[in-house]
Amino acid sequence: MLTVNNVSMQFSTRKLYDDVNLKFTPGNCYGVIGANGAGKSTFLKILEGKLQPTSGNVSMGPNERMSSLNQNHFAFEDEEVLSTVIQGHEKLYKIMKEKDALYAKPDFSDADGIRAAELEGDFAEMDGWNAESEADQMLQALGIDEAMQHQKMSELTEPQKVKVLLGQALFGNPDVLLLDEPTNGLDVQSISWLENFLADYDKTVIVVSHDRHFLNQVCTHMCDVDFGKITLFVGNYDFWMESSQLAAKLQANANAKKTEQIKELQEFVARFSANASKSKQATSRKKQLEKITLDDIKPSSRKYPFIKFTPDREIGNDLVKVENVSKTIDGVKILDNISFTLRPNEKTALISRSDLATTTLMQIIAGAIEPDSGSVTWGQTTSRTYLPRDINDEFTNADLTIIDWLRQYAPKEESDNTFLRGFLGKMLFSGEDVTRKINVLSGGEKVRGMLSKMMLSRANVLLLDDPTNHLDLESITALNDSLIDFKGAIVFTSHDHEFIQTIADHIVEVSAKGVVDRGDTTYDEYLAHEATQGRVQDLY
Repeated sequence: MLTVNNVSMQFSTRKLYDDVNLKFTPGNCYGVIGANGAGKSTFLKILEGKLQPTSGNVSMGPNERMSSLNQNHFAFEDEEVLSTVIQGHEKLYKIMKEKDALYAKPDFSDADGIRAAELEGDFAEMDGWNAESEADQMLQALGIDEAMQHQKMSELTEPQKVKVLLGQALFGNPDVLLLDEPTNGLDVQSISWLENFLADYDKTVIVVSHDRHFLNQVCTHMCDVDFGKITLFVGNYDFWMESSQLAAKLQANANAKKTEQIKELQEFVARFSANASKSKQATSRKKQLEKITLDDIKPSSRKYPFIKFTPDREIGNDLVKVENVSKTIDGVKILDNISFTLRPNEKTALISRSDLATTTLMQIIAGAIEPDSGSVTWGQTTSRTYLPRDINDEFTNADLTIIDWLRQYAPKEESDNTFLRGFLGKMLFSGEDVTRKINVLSGGEKVRGMLSKMMLSRANVLLLDDPTNHLDLESITALNDSLIDFKGAIVFTSHDHEFIQTIADHIVEVSAKGVVDRGDTTYDEYLAHEATQGRVQDLY
């Protein structure tokens, strides 16, 4: 168990939270949520002891072990992969090293023998003899095969390092597991494995994530950083979000009888509980949800940007035809002979185990770069607007304010200050925010600026390369809903399962070996289709 006692955190004049008292118990997974800058990652650092709170303390049960996901992907460059994973259990690893050093001594003394016997006892108690096989099984499950396990970390690609560091955090069943954005950089297969692993994990898990599907699959509680407080709520992310909306509605309708409000809450809980999976986490969550009272749900202070794309004309008979597109970068083949046709008003997700493949294809489709061979032909009635993965080149003129930056892209009748201030206000740039210089914008603010530019274009085709990157959960939700409602065509890349599942009706998977193209399908149907997934395996 992890206990937080009277914790407050203040940076100079800014107070993040005050008087936080929480208990995190085994068998539960807690999702830490809050607006960008609310202090989610700071809270994890306080729990881990990497940051001292301004006041209060954090305590763990006797003999309990905490583990966390290392954010430094280059911390173990000279270590072997298997050894890196085992280092997740620091005490066990130290015993292994000391034991090996003793046995390697040419002048092994009686004192060394006594010490070695002590170490062997501790080693056996920690199940040390199974450490390597456990680490091997975890790595194999994450797609790191045996041949890679004795390579140095420096020889691995970035996505492979992410998997190894995740294995390190999970190794040895820690009593308290802290995971900050664990799905970042993971492929679909690894995320699915992690969801299943955590759903049946019987220790304490605390996770920060912007992946709504992941939070819904694994969390029994949400830990909400809001109003300068940190509050625990039973249920997964969707339950928290919809219950906070229900709380706001019931609060606004204060005249309704208590019995009516209780009935509405009970119906809401029953609907959520009906869909629960059979995992330990879901069963535990269902029991706790059934005990909820009106006092347990609270309105949230979160603000959602108003995102609405309105095309100024319909698309005619043709959208786009991609024929025999190939591309090599720095001597490495990225795309090979890619062909597919997209129909008007389709919403297509481009996916791959390589971000470079999807981004390169998106740049070619958007006309930002040329293919080495092949062609992209757009229908004559299409008008396109593009959100690249790297948007920093769009914000190079440091002297411009946000409002003047956006004015460059506004039609004449919408370029006055009154209109643009109102428009930016809906995108959460309120008051004097609009006069800030673009060079001080955060990643999330830049994406909201780019979405504003795209809305003003009134294009009938949206090209979006990983649009949820840098956005908080509220902005992701608002963008997700707007793309579902959009009356035009969309081509996008994403790692967000719920985003792809709720928007896409056409999936195109690409690699250096070709393409798998499947129309009239949802993402979940695509993943569950055995013949299709057989063809996907051949791509890699």
